Amino acid sequence: MALSEHLCFKIYALSRYITGLYKPYLDEISLTYPQYLVMVVLWENGEMNIGKIGEHLHLDNGTLTPLLKRMETHHLLTRTRSTEDERVVLINLTENGKILQEKAKHIPEAVQKCIHLNEKTKTGLMAALDEMLSSQKISDI
Repeated sequence: MALSEHLCFKIYALSRYITGLYKPYLDEISLTYPQYLVMVVLWENGEMNIGKIGEHLHLDNGTLTPLLKRMETHHLLTRTRSTEDERVVLINLTENGKILQEKAKHIPEAVQKCIHLNEKTKTGLMAALDEMLSSQKISDI
């Protein structure tokens, strides 16, 4: 099968392209793309444990823990053990993390303009990707 017929390659190439579009915007606020995704989840949901963040991002604890530790050293969030269950680590935004939301809120729209994707195509693509993600155990792959 030709490379041009591999769905996984097209998704991979597009993902790299779109992630690259985020880079200059994220550099302005000193975040990497994975850090930005963690922040988006926390801005949307507030306090969460690492497992729940992992569910949202389809990442395991082993991937998230070092990322969250680095973010804590940059004073974007705090990691504390739950008083109800010491095995559970709760993640909270600091004031710096909350302030960063205002600085980052223009990013999704700015990136979408770079992609030149009309709303109808975007809606259809998002629906197809949501269907694929929900029908698979992505975090187990």
